[in-house]
Amino acid sequence: MWAVIPIKHVNEAKHRLASILSPGERQALFEAMFEDVLTAALAVPTLEKVVVATVCPTACEIAKRHGASALSTGQDEGQTAAVARTAATLETQGIEGMLMLPGDIPLVTTEEIQTVLAVHGNSPAMTIVPARDELGSNCIALSPPTATPLRFGTNSYFPHLDTARRLGLELHTPKLPGIGLDIDTPEDLKKLCRQPTRTRAQEYLQGRRIVQRLSDFELSNSQTFVRTTRTYRE
Repeated sequence: MWAVIPIKHVNEAKHRLASILSPGERQALFEAMFEDVLTAALAVPTLEKVVVATVCPTACEIAKRHGASALSTGQDEGQTAAVARTAATLETQGIEGMLMLPGDIPLVTTEEIQTVLAVHGNSPAMTIVPARDELGSNCIALSPPTATPLRFGTNSYFPHLDTARRLGLELHTPKLPGIGLDIDTPEDLKKLCRQPTRTRAQEYLQGRRIVQRLSDFELSNSQTFVRTTRTYRE
């Protein structure tokens, strides 16, 4: 089983956090999260290889610095296209399984990845770890790597389940809190900051005093809501 982490250009990451973070802060936070995911995956002894699927030079440099491999996706067309191209490449090389991990789940642990591998069945099989809201697919193991087409997005989890069942794949759906928290919104950032663990991403948020900024942002939104409600009632 090879782990695959698809990464788009890091300077384009996390636009939904623009109300809280500057472009430079969004890039730095994403790089920290990406390194957290790399660290967890590289510590799993049963993974044959960890591959970063990307055309981003910064992501390639980070991958190589940590001891992971970089695989060019040819062009930056999004997560779905990157994973599809990588899955096809792995299958042509005779790789029997693929574990897809996104780069924005900083609370993922080595133990959670091992859990996914432990529950994953014999080929043909699919294991999906959903996002906390059970809408997105935050981790997918596939044997063989092209057992089913993947389509990522905010509502990919149940379509993936339906496709796996239709194709008769052995299906597993463990729920794991670290993998389940992908960071896209200010609310996700608040959840990350509340966790007792200490990741690179959390250290970055603390060091830049973004935790306090989140509290100020929440207070400002609350006050705006109150003023709007009063105006409406009047």
